[in-house]
Amino acid sequence: MFDDIYPIDDRCKPLYIAGPCAAESREQLLTTARAVAAAGVGWLRAGVWKPRTRPGSFEGAGDMALQWLADAKSETGLRTMTEVATPQHVEAALASGIDAVWIGARTTTNPFAVQQIADALQGVDIPVLVKNPVNPDVELWIGAVQRIYNAGIRRLAAIHRGFGSYEQTLYRNPPHWSIPIELRRRIPSLPIVCDPSHMAGRADLVEPLAQQAISIGFDGLIVECHCRPSEALSDSAQQLTPVELRRLIGHMRVPERIAAHDAMRDYRSHIDTIDNRLMELLAERMEVARQIGEYKAQHGMPIIHRDRFNEILEAAAANARRMGMSSRFICRIITEIHEESVRQQLTVADKKHDIL
Repeated sequence: MFDDIYPIDDRCKPLYIAGPCAAESREQLLTTARAVAAAGVGWLRAGVWKPRTRPGSFEGAGDMALQWLADAKSETGLRTMTEVATPQHVEAALASGIDAVWIGARTTTNPFAVQQIADALQGVDIPVLVKNPVNPDVELWIGAVQRIYNAGIRRLAAIHRGFGSYEQTLYRNPPHWSIPIELRRRIPSLPIVCDPSHMAGRADLVEPLAQQAISIGFDGLIVECHCRPSEALSDSAQQLTPVELRRLIGHMRVPERIAAHDAMRDYRSHIDTIDNRLMELLAERMEVARQIGEYKAQHGMPIIHRDRFNEILEAAAANARRMGMSSRFICRIITEIHEESVRQQLTVADKKHDIL
């Protein structure tokens, strides 16, 4: 499966998509479209139907905005795309001559809604982009892509727009890069486009996130750009001005996609050797954990000693900082290792109990 996916647009690499969060008026959309085209972008994005958290917020101009997109396409030559969340949206978008559609994060979270959209797209040859679900769930993301693929869509891409968080962070939707990297590992043929605007929540953070995505190897960017961001009816803080959009594109450093040099092969071989040593050390640690489990079972000792685990975490965090690594990252690894050690000890204790 997924062997016959092909690019949304193979004319340009990376793929750049830009435009306002929402089409607010014909004048606003055409003004922004001209600026987007002048920046060298080939695709215009604009929300027509906007899923908002609370009623009463601007929920998009609706069907009339599809004509504005058609007018922008006619004047600038840009290809157009918009978000769809219902079969009715799909029908209206296709009837207007839209060039591509995307499925939003909230819709991706609901398999029933994705399936309805997939059914509406059955037999249609149009590019479809699928945003990640709100929560960091790669299985749900893959499931949404698969539903669209099963409808016969072959021009497919994923959009990484970050994930919701209850914690106070620098970003509106923290990237959690490991999730799209896992998606790429599972579906290597699927292009991934980054949405740094929704990820950032602030215009000044968009460019650094965009560069990170391109450096990782993403296939393109979908960026929010408004002719007058301060007057935007939705997401004004994260939309770039046309000048900022041109600067972002001009600053992007795109890594060359070439075969690995001999030096790179040596580095990778070294990494493989280190990984094998890590596996051997982990196996050795688990063997010691099983021995500890036997000792505890023989002497009626509890498996978990919270004070001991806290000491291990504190020491690991201090060592990580001293070695120039993230203490949070190391503590997460130590926690996983500890949980597996406890599982190993419990297995030993259960066997001891069965024998007795």
